[in-house]
Amino acid sequence: MTGGDILDFERHLTPTPVPDAERESLLVNPGFGKVFTEHMVTVRYAESKGWYDARVEPFGPIPMSPATAVLHYAQEIFEGMKAYKTADGGVTLFRPDANAQRFATSARRMAMPEVPEDLFLKAITELVEVDRAWIPGGADSSLYLRPYMIATEVFLGVRPSAEYLFGVIACPVGAYFKGGPKPITLWISQEYTRAAPGGTGAAKCGGNYATSLVAQAEAMNNGCDQVVFLDAVERKYVDELGGMNIFFVYEDGTIITPPLGTILPGITRDSIIKLASEQGHKVIERPYSVDEWRADAASGTLKEAFACGTAAVITPIGTLKSADGGFTVGDPEAMGPVTHQLRTALIDIQQGKAADTHGWVRRVI
Repeated sequence: MTGGDILDFERHLTPTPVPDAERESLLVNPGFGKVFTEHMVTVRYAESKGWYDARVEPFGPIPMSPATAVLHYAQEIFEGMKAYKTADGGVTLFRPDANAQRFATSARRMAMPEVPEDLFLKAITELVEVDRAWIPGGADSSLYLRPYMIATEVFLGVRPSAEYLFGVIACPVGAYFKGGPKPITLWISQEYTRAAPGGTGAAKCGGNYATSLVAQAEAMNNGCDQVVFLDAVERKYVDELGGMNIFFVYEDGTIITPPLGTILPGITRDSIIKLASEQGHKVIERPYSVDEWRADAASGTLKEAFACGTAAVITPIGTLKSADGGFTVGDPEAMGPVTHQLRTALIDIQQGKAADTHGWVRRVI
């Protein structure tokens, strides 16, 4: 694929489809990231010929040499997005162009070839069309799509790979956190950081998440759902959670969120900023210290805090724990009114229950 050429996808469908009754049983309570659809998309890249061999094929293992570059040098990126079933039986995507653009930005940071936006979107559409029967229709349910790219050249040496595999897999999902969107408990990591200036924090690459796992394990050992990281320079400003961005809601309606730079530019984050502004909130992007968080929660001027991301959408934050002690924000047992209003507004747009005045929703079927 060169220039403005668009690849045609070959479809090699599974000869042994899952029986309807078995699939419907799986969709009742799929959890998150455990049940996968029957097919996947793969497209290959070589420096000598660009993108080629685009296909839809049965979900299954990817053969590779033990010397494949990604296994040794972690040249890998991914995205997370969702497909939704509409009331009339159609299927929509939420801001897929933004995912395509962020995927390209991540690729540049990781010295990988950019997947053209048209190819990215076509790959997503191909998989959704083939596996549309796997899209659940219940509340808080959707088809989670995972585009990814890995370095596939077989060599040992520290340089960018000359060959890559771009793929898409999908899984039906319910709520990210067990029990639905109730307030979660966070552990403030004081020993580990997730990103640093000049690093890969703004790219969606697996290495960022791998380095967060020891802190996430620490959070779980302390009875918390997620970890929140502080900045790598002064160790006092809030960056983001292990997999989500974060917002703080004040009694005067002002909403504060950490600025971009070392953190992931979340698509849900960007959507919330726009929706909150339309609802009359003043949204400020600025450094926000954990000491400020603790003091304003104690005084009562900070009324709510919430995390956001594609998987969890918007999730209220109730309790904070750390080696220095803990504190709560607002009502630690209930979702605050601003969080609820923003969550409802966003989900209604995603699911086609409210007018899409931003052009965010793209119908694919």
